[in-house]
Amino acid sequence: MPPIPAPPRPAPRFGFATQVFVGVAVGLILGFFARGLGGSADDPNWLMRALELTGSIFVQLLRALVPPLVFTAIVASIANLRSLEGAAGLVWRTLLWFGITALIAVCIGLALGTIVQPGLNAGIATTAAAAPETAGSWLDFLKGIIPSNPLGLTVSSHLADGGKVVTNLSFNVLQIVVIAIVIGIAAVRVGDKSDAFLAFNRAFLDIVRKILWWVIRLTPIGTAGLLGTAVAKYGWATLAQLGAFAGTVYLGLALVLLVVYPTILLLNGLSPRAFFAGAWPAIQLGFVSRSSIGTLPVTEAVTIANLGVPEDYAAFAVPLAATTKMDGCAAIYPAVAALFVAQFYGIPLHLSDYLLIAFVSVVGSAATAGLTGAIVMLTLTLSTLGLPLEGAGLLLSIDPIIDMGRTAINVAGQALVPTVVAKRMGILDEARYNAADATGLPRIA
Repeated sequence: MPPIPAPPRPAPRFGFATQVFVGVAVGLILGFFARGLGGSADDPNWLMRALELTGSIFVQLLRALVPPLVFTAIVASIANLRSLEGAAGLVWRTLLWFGITALIAVCIGLALGTIVQPGLNAGIATTAAAAPETAGSWLDFLKGIIPSNPLGLTVSSHLADGGKVVTNLSFNVLQIVVIAIVIGIAAVRVGDKSDAFLAFNRAFLDIVRKILWWVIRLTPIGTAGLLGTAVAKYGWATLAQLGAFAGTVYLGLALVLLVVYPTILLLNGLSPRAFFAGAWPAIQLGFVSRSSIGTLPVTEAVTIANLGVPEDYAAFAVPLAATTKMDGCAAIYPAVAALFVAQFYGIPLHLSDYLLIAFVSVVGSAATAGLTGAIVMLTLTLSTLGLPLEGAGLLLSIDPIIDMGRTAINVAGQALVPTVVAKRMGILDEARYNAADATGLPRIA
Protein backbone atom coordinates (compact mmCIF):
# COMPACT_ATOMS: atom_id res chain seq x y z
CA MET A 1 0.00 0.00 0.00
CA PRO A 2 1.57 3.31 -1.04
CA PRO A 3 2.16 5.85 1.72
CA ILE A 4 -0.49 8.51 2.15
CA PRO A 5 0.97 11.90 1.15
CA ALA A 6 1.04 14.56 3.81
CA PRO A 7 -1.57 17.30 3.35
CA PRO A 8 -0.18 20.53 1.88
CA ARG A 9 0.76 23.24 4.32
CA PRO A 10 -1.74 26.10 4.27
CA ALA A 11 -0.48 29.33 2.74
CA PRO A 12 0.05 32.15 5.24
CA ARG A 13 -2.83 34.58 5.49
CA PHE A 14 -0.48 37.52 5.02
CA GLY A 15 2.40 37.31 2.55
CA PHE A 16 5.94 38.34 3.44
CA ALA A 17 5.67 41.67 1.62
CA THR A 18 2.51 42.53 3.55
CA GLN A 19 4.22 41.64 6.82
CA VAL A 20 7.14 43.93 5.97
CA PHE A 21 4.83 46.83 5.11
CA VAL A 22 3.03 46.31 8.41
CA GLY A 23 6.42 46.43 10.14
CA VAL A 24 7.19 49.72 8.37
CA ALA A 25 3.87 51.21 9.47
CA VAL A 26 4.29 50.03 13.05
CA GLY A 27 7.84 51.41 13.14
CA LEU A 28 6.72 54.83 11.92
CA ILE A 29 3.87 54.98 14.46
CA LEU A 30 6.03 53.87 17.38
CA GLY A 31 8.85 56.19 16.30
CA PHE A 32 6.65 59.28 16.30
CA PHE A 33 5.05 58.16 19.58
CA ALA A 34 8.52 57.76 21.12
CA ARG A 35 9.42 61.29 20.04
CA GLY A 36 6.30 62.54 21.79
CA LEU A 37 7.45 60.97 25.04
CA GLY A 38 10.55 63.17 25.09
CA GLY A 39 14.14 62.04 25.25
CA SER A 40 17.02 62.25 22.80
CA ALA A 41 19.75 60.15 21.28
CA ASP A 42 21.93 60.85 24.34
CA ASP A 43 19.11 60.31 26.84
CA PRO A 44 16.56 57.93 25.24
CA ASN A 45 13.22 57.14 26.85
CA TRP A 46 11.98 53.57 27.45
CA LEU A 47 10.33 53.21 24.03
CA MET A 48 13.41 54.49 22.22
CA ARG A 49 15.47 51.91 24.10
CA ALA A 50 13.03 49.13 23.24
CA LEU A 51 12.99 50.05 19.53
CA GLU A 52 16.78 50.34 19.40
CA LEU A 53 17.21 47.00 21.18
CA THR A 54 14.80 45.27 18.79
CA GLY A 55 16.48 46.63 15.70
CA SER A 56 20.04 46.07 16.91
CA ILE A 57 19.33 42.45 17.88
CA PHE A 58 17.92 41.77 14.41
CA VAL A 59 20.95 43.28 12.65
CA GLN A 60 23.26 41.47 15.07
CA LEU A 61 21.63 38.13 14.15
CA LEU A 62 22.21 38.85 10.46
CA ARG A 63 25.79 39.95 11.06
CA ALA A 64 26.48 36.76 13.02
CA LEU A 65 25.59 34.75 9.93
CA VAL A 66 27.79 36.76 7.57
CA PRO A 67 31.21 35.14 8.31
CA PRO A 68 30.09 31.48 7.98
CA LEU A 69 27.82 32.31 5.04
CA VAL A 70 30.50 34.20 3.10
CA PHE A 71 33.22 31.63 3.76
CA THR A 72 31.22 28.48 3.00
CA ALA A 73 29.40 30.02 0.02
CA ILE A 74 32.57 31.26 -1.67
CA VAL A 75 34.47 28.00 -1.09
CA ALA A 76 31.53 26.08 -2.55
CA SER A 77 31.24 28.50 -5.47
CA ILE A 78 34.96 28.23 -6.30
CA ALA A 79 34.63 24.45 -6.33
CA ASN A 80 31.55 24.59 -8.54
CA LEU A 81 32.58 27.41 -10.89
CA ARG A 82 34.44 24.79 -12.88
CA SER A 83 31.08 23.52 -14.09
CA LEU A 84 30.13 26.97 -15.37
CA GLU A 85 31.41 27.87 -18.80
CA GLY A 86 33.51 31.05 -18.96
CA ALA A 87 34.20 31.36 -15.21
CA ALA A 88 37.03 33.82 -15.89
CA GLY A 89 34.67 35.87 -18.06
CA LEU A 90 32.19 36.02 -15.17
CA VAL A 91 34.85 37.47 -12.88
CA TRP A 92 36.16 40.22 -15.16
CA ARG A 93 32.68 41.15 -16.40
CA THR A 94 31.53 41.50 -12.80
CA LEU A 95 34.40 43.87 -12.00
CA LEU A 96 33.77 45.79 -15.23
CA TRP A 97 30.11 46.37 -14.38
CA PHE A 98 31.10 47.41 -10.87
CA GLY A 99 33.19 50.17 -12.46
CA ILE A 100 30.60 51.16 -15.10
CA THR A 101 27.75 51.65 -12.65
CA ALA A 102 30.01 53.45 -10.14
CA LEU A 103 31.23 55.84 -12.84
CA ILE A 104 27.66 56.66 -13.90
CA ALA A 105 26.68 57.26 -10.27
CA VAL A 106 29.60 59.58 -9.54
CA CYS A 107 28.93 61.59 -12.71
CA ILE A 108 25.36 62.12 -11.55
CA GLY A 109 26.63 63.24 -8.14
CA LEU A 110 29.08 65.70 -9.69
CA ALA A 111 26.44 67.12 -12.02
CA LEU A 112 23.90 67.63 -9.25
CA GLY A 113 26.47 69.10 -6.87
CA THR A 114 27.52 71.60 -9.52
CA ILE A 115 23.97 72.59 -10.48
CA VAL A 116 22.35 72.74 -7.01
CA GLN A 117 25.46 74.05 -5.18
CA PRO A 118 24.35 72.78 -1.74
CA GLY A 119 27.40 74.26 -0.01
CA LEU A 120 26.23 77.79 -0.83
CA ASN A 121 22.76 77.13 0.58
CA ALA A 122 23.70 75.62 3.94
CA GLY A 123 22.22 77.22 7.04
CA ILE A 124 24.89 75.89 9.36
CA ALA A 125 27.78 77.68 11.04
CA THR A 126 31.44 76.84 10.51
CA THR A 127 31.71 76.26 14.27
CA ALA A 128 29.92 72.95 13.71
CA ALA A 129 32.89 71.71 11.71
CA ALA A 130 35.10 69.13 13.34
CA ALA A 131 37.44 66.53 11.93
CA PRO A 132 35.93 63.03 12.22
CA GLU A 133 37.64 60.40 14.37
CA THR A 134 38.01 58.00 11.42
CA ALA A 135 39.68 58.94 8.15
CA GLY A 136 40.26 56.99 4.96
CA SER A 137 43.65 56.26 3.45
CA TRP A 138 44.88 54.49 0.33
CA LEU A 139 46.99 52.33 2.64
CA ASP A 140 43.70 50.95 3.99
CA PHE A 141 43.42 48.95 0.78
CA LEU A 142 46.42 46.81 1.72
CA LYS A 143 45.32 46.64 5.33
CA GLY A 144 41.84 45.58 4.25
CA ILE A 145 42.70 42.99 1.62
CA ILE A 146 45.62 41.16 3.30
CA PRO A 147 44.34 38.89 6.11
CA SER A 148 45.96 39.58 9.46
CA ASN A 149 44.80 36.22 10.85
CA PRO A 150 43.12 33.04 9.52
CA LEU A 151 39.65 34.14 10.70
CA GLY A 152 39.60 37.67 9.28
CA LEU A 153 39.22 39.14 12.76
CA THR A 154 39.79 42.85 13.38
CA VAL A 155 40.44 44.33 16.83
CA SER A 156 39.88 48.01 17.58
CA SER A 157 40.07 50.01 20.80
CA HIS A 158 38.79 53.40 21.87
CA LEU A 159 38.46 55.48 25.02
CA ALA A 160 34.97 55.50 26.53
CA ASP A 161 33.55 57.89 29.08
CA GLY A 162 35.63 57.90 32.24
CA GLY A 163 38.83 57.05 30.41
CA LYS A 164 38.01 53.34 30.17
CA VAL A 165 39.51 51.53 27.19
CA VAL A 166 36.90 49.54 25.25
CA THR A 167 38.07 46.83 22.85
CA ASN A 168 35.83 45.69 19.99
CA LEU A 169 36.25 42.44 18.07
CA SER A 170 34.77 42.27 14.56
CA PHE A 171 35.10 40.42 11.28
CA ASN A 172 36.68 42.05 8.25
CA VAL A 173 34.46 40.66 5.52
CA LEU A 174 36.87 41.52 2.71
CA GLN A 175 39.57 39.47 4.42
CA ILE A 176 37.12 36.58 4.79
CA VAL A 177 36.42 36.82 1.05
CA VAL A 178 40.17 36.64 0.31
CA ILE A 179 40.68 33.72 2.71
CA ALA A 180 37.73 31.82 1.22
CA ILE A 181 38.95 32.37 -2.36
CA VAL A 182 42.43 31.10 -1.50
CA ILE A 183 41.11 28.04 0.35
CA GLY A 184 38.60 27.31 -2.40
CA ILE A 185 41.28 27.43 -5.10
CA ALA A 186 43.62 25.28 -2.96
CA ALA A 187 40.86 22.69 -2.41
CA VAL A 188 40.27 22.48 -6.15
CA ARG A 189 43.99 22.08 -6.87
CA VAL A 190 44.37 19.35 -4.21
CA GLY A 191 41.89 17.20 -6.10
CA ASP A 192 40.15 14.12 -4.70
CA LYS A 193 41.80 14.49 -1.30
CA SER A 194 39.64 17.56 -0.63
CA ASP A 195 36.32 15.85 -1.39
CA ALA A 196 35.54 15.28 2.30
CA PHE A 197 36.29 18.92 3.13
CA LEU A 198 34.14 20.22 0.27
CA ALA A 199 31.28 17.89 1.25
CA PHE A 200 31.46 19.16 4.84
CA ASN A 201 31.59 22.76 3.58
CA ARG A 202 28.48 22.19 1.44
CA ALA A 203 26.58 20.64 4.36
CA PHE A 204 27.60 23.50 6.64
CA LEU A 205 26.45 25.99 3.99
CA ASP A 206 23.04 24.32 3.83
CA ILE A 207 22.74 24.57 7.62
CA VAL A 208 23.69 28.26 7.59
CA ARG A 209 21.13 28.96 4.85
CA LYS A 210 18.39 27.26 6.89
CA ILE A 211 19.22 29.40 9.93
CA LEU A 212 19.29 32.43 7.65
CA TRP A 213 15.71 31.88 6.55
CA TRP A 214 14.63 31.67 10.17
CA VAL A 215 16.23 35.06 10.81
CA ILE A 216 14.76 36.55 7.63
CA ARG A 217 11.29 35.68 8.92
CA LEU A 218 11.95 38.21 11.68
CA THR A 219 12.38 41.01 9.13
CA PRO A 220 9.00 42.69 9.87
CA ILE A 221 9.87 42.90 13.58
CA GLY A 222 13.39 44.10 12.86
CA THR A 223 12.08 46.66 10.38
CA ALA A 224 9.73 48.11 12.99
CA GLY A 225 12.57 48.47 15.49
CA LEU A 226 15.07 49.95 13.05
CA LEU A 227 12.70 52.41 11.39
CA GLY A 228 11.17 53.40 14.72
CA THR A 229 14.64 54.17 16.05
CA ALA A 230 15.45 56.27 12.99
CA VAL A 231 12.30 58.36 13.38
CA ALA A 232 12.70 58.77 17.13
CA LYS A 233 16.39 59.50 17.53
CA TYR A 234 18.28 60.61 14.43
CA GLY A 235 19.16 64.14 13.45
CA TRP A 236 15.87 65.43 12.11
CA ALA A 237 16.23 68.77 13.89
CA THR A 238 19.25 69.76 11.82
CA LEU A 239 17.85 68.42 8.55
CA ALA A 240 16.47 71.85 7.59
CA GLN A 241 19.92 73.46 7.92
CA LEU A 242 21.39 70.94 5.48
CA GLY A 243 18.24 70.45 3.43
CA ALA A 244 19.88 71.42 0.14
CA PHE A 245 22.65 68.88 0.69
CA ALA A 246 20.28 66.08 1.78
CA GLY A 247 17.91 66.82 -1.09
CA THR A 248 20.77 66.76 -3.61
CA VAL A 249 22.04 63.40 -2.34
CA TYR A 250 18.58 61.83 -2.35
CA LEU A 251 17.85 63.22 -5.83
CA GLY A 252 21.04 61.55 -7.06
CA LEU A 253 20.13 58.30 -5.34
CA ALA A 254 16.67 58.40 -6.89
CA LEU A 255 18.10 58.99 -10.37
CA VAL A 256 20.39 55.98 -10.03
CA LEU A 257 17.69 53.71 -8.60
CA LEU A 258 14.77 54.78 -10.79
CA VAL A 259 16.49 55.82 -14.03
CA VAL A 260 20.00 54.35 -14.37
CA TYR A 261 19.28 50.86 -13.06
CA PRO A 262 16.02 50.42 -15.04
CA THR A 263 17.80 51.66 -18.19
CA ILE A 264 20.60 49.12 -17.72
CA LEU A 265 18.04 46.38 -17.19
CA LEU A 266 16.03 47.34 -20.28
CA LEU A 267 19.16 47.52 -22.44
CA ASN A 268 19.90 43.95 -21.36
CA GLY A 269 16.38 42.70 -22.07
CA LEU A 270 15.30 42.48 -18.42
CA SER A 271 12.13 43.81 -16.79
CA PRO A 272 12.77 46.53 -14.17
CA ARG A 273 9.47 45.61 -12.49
CA ALA A 274 10.61 42.01 -12.04
CA PHE A 275 13.98 43.13 -10.70
CA PHE A 276 12.57 45.46 -8.06
CA ALA A 277 9.90 42.93 -7.08
CA GLY A 278 12.54 40.27 -6.57
CA ALA A 279 15.18 42.46 -4.91
CA TRP A 280 12.78 44.42 -2.69
CA PRO A 281 13.34 42.42 0.55
CA ALA A 282 17.06 43.24 0.42
CA ILE A 283 16.58 46.88 -0.67
CA GLN A 284 14.11 47.70 2.08
CA LEU A 285 16.22 45.92 4.71
CA GLY A 286 19.27 47.88 3.54
CA PHE A 287 17.29 51.11 3.95
CA VAL A 288 16.22 50.48 7.53
CA SER A 289 19.34 48.64 8.74
CA ARG A 290 21.89 51.01 7.12
CA SER A 291 24.26 48.05 6.70
CA SER A 292 25.25 46.42 3.41
CA ILE A 293 27.13 43.74 5.32
CA GLY A 294 24.19 43.08 7.63
CA THR A 295 21.92 42.83 4.59
CA LEU A 296 24.35 40.57 2.71
CA PRO A 297 22.61 37.27 3.60
CA VAL A 298 19.29 38.59 2.31
CA THR A 299 20.87 40.15 -0.79
CA GLU A 300 22.48 36.86 -1.75
CA ALA A 301 19.31 34.92 -1.03
CA VAL A 302 17.01 37.07 -3.20
CA THR A 303 19.61 37.24 -5.98
CA ILE A 304 19.49 33.45 -6.20
CA ALA A 305 15.88 32.65 -5.29
CA ASN A 306 14.09 35.64 -6.81
CA LEU A 307 16.30 36.94 -9.60
CA GLY A 308 17.44 33.60 -11.01
CA VAL A 309 21.21 34.11 -10.74
CA PRO A 310 23.02 30.71 -10.49
CA GLU A 311 23.93 29.94 -6.90
CA ASP A 312 27.57 29.14 -7.72
CA TYR A 313 28.07 32.56 -9.31
CA ALA A 314 25.96 34.58 -6.84
CA ALA A 315 27.83 33.09 -3.87
CA PHE A 316 31.00 34.63 -5.29
CA ALA A 317 29.72 37.90 -6.77
CA VAL A 318 27.35 39.15 -4.05
CA PRO A 319 29.81 38.98 -1.09
CA LEU A 320 32.43 40.66 -3.25
CA ALA A 321 29.89 43.35 -4.19
CA ALA A 322 28.88 43.88 -0.56
CA THR A 323 32.46 44.86 0.29
CA THR A 324 33.51 46.81 -2.81
CA LYS A 325 30.36 47.80 -4.78
CA MET A 326 28.79 50.90 -3.19
CA ASP A 327 27.13 53.27 -5.64
CA GLY A 328 25.54 55.19 -2.77
CA CYS A 329 28.33 55.40 -0.19
CA ALA A 330 31.32 55.40 -2.53
CA ALA A 331 30.04 57.25 -5.61
CA ILE A 332 27.11 59.67 -5.27
CA TYR A 333 27.63 60.68 -1.64
CA PRO A 334 31.37 61.55 -1.68
CA ALA A 335 30.93 63.41 -4.98
CA VAL A 336 28.13 65.63 -3.66
CA ALA A 337 29.77 65.97 -0.25
CA ALA A 338 33.17 66.97 -1.69
CA LEU A 339 31.52 69.70 -3.77
CA PHE A 340 29.54 70.79 -0.70
CA VAL A 341 32.72 71.17 1.36
CA ALA A 342 34.52 73.06 -1.41
CA GLN A 343 31.55 75.42 -1.91
CA PHE A 344 31.07 75.91 1.84
CA TYR A 345 34.69 77.00 2.33
CA GLY A 346 34.83 78.93 -0.95
CA ILE A 347 37.52 76.70 -2.49
CA PRO A 348 37.33 76.61 -6.31
CA LEU A 349 37.57 73.24 -8.04
CA HIS A 350 38.87 72.65 -11.55
CA LEU A 351 38.32 69.97 -14.18
CA SER A 352 41.27 67.99 -12.83
CA ASP A 353 39.62 67.96 -9.40
CA TYR A 354 36.38 66.62 -10.88
CA LEU A 355 38.31 63.87 -12.65
CA LEU A 356 40.10 63.06 -9.39
CA ILE A 357 36.79 62.78 -7.55
CA ALA A 358 35.55 60.37 -10.22
CA PHE A 359 38.73 58.29 -9.96
CA VAL A 360 38.61 58.11 -6.17
CA SER A 361 34.91 57.20 -6.20
CA VAL A 362 35.32 54.37 -8.72
CA VAL A 363 38.55 52.92 -7.32
CA GLY A 364 38.42 54.12 -3.73
CA SER A 365 35.64 51.81 -2.58
CA ALA A 366 38.20 49.00 -2.67
CA ALA A 367 40.53 51.09 -0.52
CA THR A 368 37.86 51.43 2.17
CA ALA A 369 36.43 47.92 1.85
CA GLY A 370 35.92 46.23 5.17
CA LEU A 371 35.64 49.58 6.95
CA THR A 372 32.35 51.00 8.15
CA GLY A 373 30.52 54.14 7.19
CA ALA A 374 30.66 56.52 4.24
CA ILE A 375 32.62 59.03 6.35
CA VAL A 376 35.74 56.94 5.69
CA MET A 377 35.16 57.20 1.94
CA LEU A 378 34.40 60.93 2.23
CA THR A 379 37.56 61.69 4.19
CA LEU A 380 39.57 59.73 1.61
CA THR A 381 38.10 61.94 -1.12
CA LEU A 382 38.65 65.16 0.82
CA SER A 383 42.25 64.31 1.73
CA THR A 384 43.03 63.34 -1.87
CA LEU A 385 41.69 66.71 -3.07
CA GLY A 386 43.37 68.64 -0.26
CA LEU A 387 40.03 69.87 1.14
CA PRO A 388 39.60 70.44 4.90
CA LEU A 389 38.60 67.25 6.72
CA GLU A 390 36.63 69.38 9.17
CA GLY A 391 34.05 69.72 6.41
CA ALA A 392 33.06 66.11 6.99
CA GLY A 393 32.09 67.07 10.53
CA LEU A 394 29.46 69.44 9.15
CA LEU A 395 27.56 66.51 7.68
CA LEU A 396 27.66 64.12 10.64
CA SER A 397 24.47 65.47 12.20
CA ILE A 398 22.27 64.11 9.41
CA ASP A 399 24.45 61.18 8.36
CA PRO A 400 22.03 58.50 9.65
CA ILE A 401 19.23 59.95 7.50
CA ILE A 402 21.44 60.06 4.42
CA ASP A 403 22.84 56.62 5.20
CA MET A 404 19.43 55.00 4.78
CA GLY A 405 19.17 55.98 1.14
CA ARG A 406 22.86 55.31 0.46
CA THR A 407 22.66 51.76 1.76
CA ALA A 408 19.48 51.00 -0.18
CA ILE A 409 21.24 52.01 -3.41
CA ASN A 410 24.30 49.98 -2.44
CA VAL A 411 22.20 46.86 -1.97
CA ALA A 412 20.23 47.38 -5.18
CA GLY A 413 23.48 47.67 -7.14
CA GLN A 414 24.90 44.60 -5.42
CA ALA A 415 21.95 42.57 -6.72
CA LEU A 416 21.84 44.30 -10.12
CA VAL A 417 25.37 43.57 -11.35
CA PRO A 418 25.29 39.76 -10.87
CA THR A 419 21.87 39.72 -12.54
CA VAL A 420 23.05 41.68 -15.58
CA VAL A 421 26.28 39.68 -15.90
CA ALA A 422 24.37 36.38 -15.62
CA LYS A 423 21.99 37.56 -18.34
CA ARG A 424 24.81 38.61 -20.67
CA MET A 425 26.59 35.29 -20.10
CA GLY A 426 23.41 33.30 -20.84
CA ILE A 427 23.20 31.63 -17.42
CA LEU A 428 20.30 33.61 -15.89
CA ASP A 429 17.14 31.63 -15.07
CA GLU A 430 14.81 34.05 -16.85
CA ALA A 431 11.69 32.07 -15.98
CA ARG A 432 12.46 32.53 -12.29
CA TYR A 433 13.40 36.18 -12.84
CA ASN A 434 10.20 37.01 -14.73
CA ALA A 435 7.97 35.17 -12.24
CA ALA A 436 8.17 38.22 -9.98
CA ASP A 437 6.59 40.32 -12.71
CA ALA A 438 3.40 38.25 -12.53
CA THR A 439 2.76 38.93 -8.86
CA GLY A 440 4.62 42.17 -8.24
CA LEU A 441 5.65 40.73 -4.87
CA PRO A 442 8.99 39.41 -3.63
CA ARG A 443 9.17 35.67 -3.20
CA ILE A 444 10.70 34.60 0.11
CA ALA A 445 10.88 30.84 0.49
